[in-house]
Amino acid sequence: MTAITTAANTTATHISDGSWLTTLVDWAVSLMELIGPIGAGIAIALENIFPPLPSEVILPMAGLTASRGTFTLAEALIWTTLGSVAGAFLLYGIGAVLGLPRLRWIAGKVPLLHPEDIDRTVAWFRRHGGKAVFFGRMIPIFRSLISIPAGVTRMPLWKFGLLTAAGSAIWNTIFVLAGFYLGESWTIVEEYASILQYVVIGAVAVGVAWFLYVRIRSLRSAHKFRTESVQNGPT
Repeated sequence: MTAITTAANTTATHISDGSWLTTLVDWAVSLMELIGPIGAGIAIALENIFPPLPSEVILPMAGLTASRGTFTLAEALIWTTLGSVAGAFLLYGIGAVLGLPRLRWIAGKVPLLHPEDIDRTVAWFRRHGGKAVFFGRMIPIFRSLISIPAGVTRMPLWKFGLLTAAGSAIWNTIFVLAGFYLGESWTIVEEYASILQYVVIGAVAVGVAWFLYVRIRSLRSAHKFRTESVQNGPT
């Protein structure tokens, strides 16, 4: 039994047999088993595009495999970071193709959204985009999504690449080293990452709920004002 297969068995036990997540992880493991650290890089690139493929599982398995000599720690870190950057640039391209005019048009067609909401978001990103890309690469969910507004605002490619590589390198190193040094106990780190993910999801849910509350309240107030204006107008 290879080191990667052993890691896969450990992961499958930790997750739950027969789940869709186990199937995705098994696929990533097979890719690493077939082409080594390059497979880990490909899996992480796809994780950027398809977030349900969990980097918190793939990265430690790459580190665990490196600790058993299948490939080196440096190879695991380099290829997974290259994979992160490649996936991020693909999403950047989607954002660039989508563009600000199309986003404003879409916002105008979506209930409760206005083109001005896009304008404010883009203005904020142009002021804080550098920090958003760097730190966003270390936040679950936003790791992928942050590349799209960077493309929409056409952040310089060199700047986007450097910030993405730096943020991704930090995130990847934490989980690869967890697998490398903790061995099959790497799931301890993954559990803490899951807590962080739930916190992020909760914060997003609260933010969306607050936005809906404020927007609906504003629309009702505007409707009430127009109704009263008509009723109190000249007869």
